[in-house]
Amino acid sequence: MGIVAAIGVLLPFPFYWWLWTNPQSWVNLCGQGRDPSMMMARVSHVLKAAQLLSLFSVASLSWPPPLYFWPLMAFGQFLNFRVYQLLGEAGTYYGVRFGKNIPWVTEFPFGVIRDPQYVGSVMSLLACLSWVPFQYILLWCLGYVFMMFVESKEDPSARAKSIS
Repeated sequence: MGIVAAIGVLLPFPFYWWLWTNPQSWVNLCGQGRDPSMMMARVSHVLKAAQLLSLFSVASLSWPPPLYFWPLMAFGQFLNFRVYQLLGEAGTYYGVRFGKNIPWVTEFPFGVIRDPQYVGSVMSLLACLSWVPFQYILLWCLGYVFMMFVESKEDPSARAKSIS
């Protein structure tokens, strides 16, 4: 079960890497008239569900959670919500790589925290350490660090062209 859970935790990261490095392929695959960011969001939600099921399969849930759970989970989810609130679906789901014009955002947490969506997600994962074995949390966090590295190298000339 451990290997299956580890694969489930890592499942989305090759997809995100492929989208980041081959945005035109995704736009072409989505086809004319389909929003590639929305399609990415749909696939991402399915992959996120697989990740969560993988974690639940190895978790030992108990109540009440430790005191560190509440601030980590609350601030982590606040960061994720704030990123989505500021950028919207297109900004959160690689819209800039798919040829969309996403306005530059400088409000908090941008300009204060680098990659706030990943920082928030890591904080939320760390909140679950009392329930989920460390190696699975570490594996998921390493996936986020990998994506932070991949996304730090954005080449505007490699962005997708619309097929409309």
